[in-house]
Amino acid sequence: MIKFHRYNKFRSQLLLFPAKQQVLSIYGKILILLTGILFTSQLVFSQQKQRVDIEQADFLEANDKIATNAQRLIGNVKIRHENILMWCDSAYTYTGTNKVDAFGNVHINQGDTLHLYARKIYYNGDISFASAYQNVKLVNKNITLYTDTLDYDMAANIGYYDNHGKIVDSLNTLTSIIGKYYLDNELIHFYKNVEAYNDNYTLTSDTLIYNTKNGRVFITGPTTIRDSTNTLYAEDGWYDTRTGEAELLKNPLVYNEKQRMTANYIKYNELEGDGKALGNVRMEDLENKAIVAGNTALFNDKNENATVTDSAMLIIYTQNDSLYLHADTLRTMPDTIPDEKIFMTYYGTRFFRTDVQGKCDSMVYYTRDSLVQLFHQPVIWSEGHQLTADFIEMKQHTDAPDELIMKNNGFIISKLDSGRFDQIKGKELTGYLVNSKLNRIEVNGSGQTLYYARQDEEIIGLNRVESSRIFIKFREGKIFRISFLQAPDGILKPLFSLTEEEKTLSGFDWKINLRPLSRYDIFRKTDQKTESDNNSHSSPAENKK
Repeated sequence: MIKFHRYNKFRSQLLLFPAKQQVLSIYGKILILLTGILFTSQLVFSQQKQRVDIEQADFLEANDKIATNAQRLIGNVKIRHENILMWCDSAYTYTGTNKVDAFGNVHINQGDTLHLYARKIYYNGDISFASAYQNVKLVNKNITLYTDTLDYDMAANIGYYDNHGKIVDSLNTLTSIIGKYYLDNELIHFYKNVEAYNDNYTLTSDTLIYNTKNGRVFITGPTTIRDSTNTLYAEDGWYDTRTGEAELLKNPLVYNEKQRMTANYIKYNELEGDGKALGNVRMEDLENKAIVAGNTALFNDKNENATVTDSAMLIIYTQNDSLYLHADTLRTMPDTIPDEKIFMTYYGTRFFRTDVQGKCDSMVYYTRDSLVQLFHQPVIWSEGHQLTADFIEMKQHTDAPDELIMKNNGFIISKLDSGRFDQIKGKELTGYLVNSKLNRIEVNGSGQTLYYARQDEEIIGLNRVESSRIFIKFREGKIFRISFLQAPDGILKPLFSLTEEEKTLSGFDWKINLRPLSRYDIFRKTDQKTESDNNSHSSPAENKK
C-alpha cells in the first residue's frame, strides 16, 4: 500500500512512508517507476479525452486490494473535469478512466449555475453521467429538486428520479414518485401521485408537465385543481399557476358548492373571473335547481353572469316534473337577494312541461318567487286551453293556487271538439291553477265570453255575453259556472242558427300548430310564414271575411 500526505495539484508536497519489510533505496526506485508509469498513462489518456484532475486532497492512497487501479482521496477533496467541479470528503478515482466515486458532503458545480449535492455520487466523466444518492439536492437557478436518488445526464442536462421527489421554485412546490427534469427546455415531467401547490391553489394528478420558466402546468392526464373559488378537472390542457388562468381541453369540469359546469372546452381566468365554454356546455345552478345548456357560453364567476347561445336550453327541474326551454340566447345574473338568480331568454323562446307549454319572443324567470314573465306575442297552452295576451306573468305559490296574469288583449280559447271553442276575452285576465289545472278565471275590463251552453250535458246553444267583470269556474277543463258581476249584456243563440262569424270572438287565433309537443320539440323553428299560415287556417270567421 502506498500513501501520499497532503496532495495539491499546484504545490505538491509528498511525504513518503516505507512499506513493511522494504528498504529505503528499493522504495525510492519503486516510487520513481510508479510515478513514471502513472504519468505516461495519464498523458496518453489525456490526448483522447480531457482527464479528471485531482486539484486537492489531504491524503491519497493507492492499493489494488481496494479496487483495481484505484486511488483513494481523503479530506477536502477537490476534483475538476472539463466544466465540472467536485468537492467531497473522500473519493475513489480510477487510473485510465474518468470515473469518480465521491462520498460525504458531495457537491458538484456545472457551468456556475447548476449545483448537485448528495451524500454520495458516482460520476462517470467518460459519458458525462452522475448518479446521486441520499439527501440529494439539485439546484438550477431558482429551481431546487429534492430526492433520495437522482440520475443526471450532464451532456443532455436531464435529471431523473423514481423514488419520490420534490421541486420547489419561487412560485410552486411540486411532488411526485417519478420525475424527469429537462433543464435546457425548462420542463419537468411528473408521473404518479403528482401534487402541486402554493397559497392560491392545490393540484393532484397522475401525469403532469411543468414549465419552470413561466409557471404553467400542462395537463396530460386526470388532474384536479382547487383554487380559492372553484375546483377544476380535466385530462388535457394547461393551468397558469401565476394568474389562475386555465384552458381545459378534455372532459373539463368546473364546479363549486353552488354551481357545476361541463363542456368540450373551457377557458377560465381566476383573477378576472372570466371564462368561455364551447361544445355541449352544461351549467347547473345547484341551489336553484336550474340547468343552462348550449354550445357556446361566456361567463364571469365573480359577478355570476353567463350568456349561452347555439342550441341554448334552460331546464328548471323539480321532484315531480321539469320545464325545458329553448331560445336563441339565454342569460343568467344574480338577483338583489343573495343566492337568488334571474334567467333571461331572448328571441324565439319555446318551452315544454307535461302540464304547460308555451312560446314568446323573450322571457324572464326570477328564482326568488318562481315568477315568470313572457313578452312579445306570448302564448301558453295547458290541457285544451290556449292563453294569449300582450304580456303574461306566471306566479307559483307553495300554499296557494298558482297565478297566471294576462295583461292587454287577454284571450283564452278552450277547445271542446272539432270546430267548437269556448272563448274568454278581456283587458286583464287572472287565472288560478290548482294541481297544474285551470281552476278559475277573473276578467277585469272589457270582458267578453263565448261559450256553449249545456242542459243535461247536451249543448243547446252558443252564449255570447259582455261584462266589465266576469268570474268563470272550470271543472275537468271545461267551463262549469260563469258569473257576470257588472252590467252583463248577452244573447243565447241555438246551434242551427249560428253563422261561422258568430262562432268566434274578434281576434280569435288558434295557434295549435305552434304548440311544443315534447322537450325535443322546443327546438323546432316557427318563422313568421309558419305563424301566418297557421293564423289563416285557425279562424273560420277571419277566413270568410
